[in-house]
Amino acid sequence: MTALTVARSELVLGGQRSGKSRRAEDLAVAWLAASPAHRGVFVATATAWDDEMRARIARHRADRAVRLPRMRTVEEPLRLAEALAAHGAPGTLVVVDCLTLWLTNRMLPAQDNCEENPADALEEPGLAATLSIAIAASPGPVVLVSNEIGLGVVPMGRPVRAFVDALGRLNQAVAAACDRVTLMAAGLPLALKDAP
Repeated sequence: MTALTVARSELVLGGQRSGKSRRAEDLAVAWLAASPAHRGVFVATATAWDDEMRARIARHRADRAVRLPRMRTVEEPLRLAEALAAHGAPGTLVVVDCLTLWLTNRMLPAQDNCEENPADALEEPGLAATLSIAIAASPGPVVLVSNEIGLGVVPMGRPVRAFVDALGRLNQAVAAACDRVTLMAAGLPLALKDAP
């Protein structure tokens, strides 16, 4: 296996259990091992809506504490561009896991900032553009994780279709802003974009 290298910015896409979060963590391990001066911040976007999600979040925290003891975790379910600005620094890798949950948080009816039309969430105002600018402005490397959910049949129901469309547009905007884009399938990385 070749050694992992951390790009200036990388979007890691994949389906459920494709290995996308593991790749982001492996990149963080490589980054932290490369220099004792390197630091890392893990930005978690999940929100504990029910007992199953609370248990999942607790399990992920425990796993990260073992795998990435030098990486600090920050929970930010809504203000992602601000989190990148606040925690990005030279010598600090920021891992965002994941854009899918972040977009879900912005579109859920339970949130005060929910739009009448879920597809409008990305236009609030220029949400994808604001995130892309924050990625480009980060003084240290950034790794973002997102689901690729547009490979199946067209979903039934307007809200689900709106979410699939919004996530597809978000993934495209973030992919354009990142130097590297990796698609994960069955734990294997496929390079979609790799800037020289």
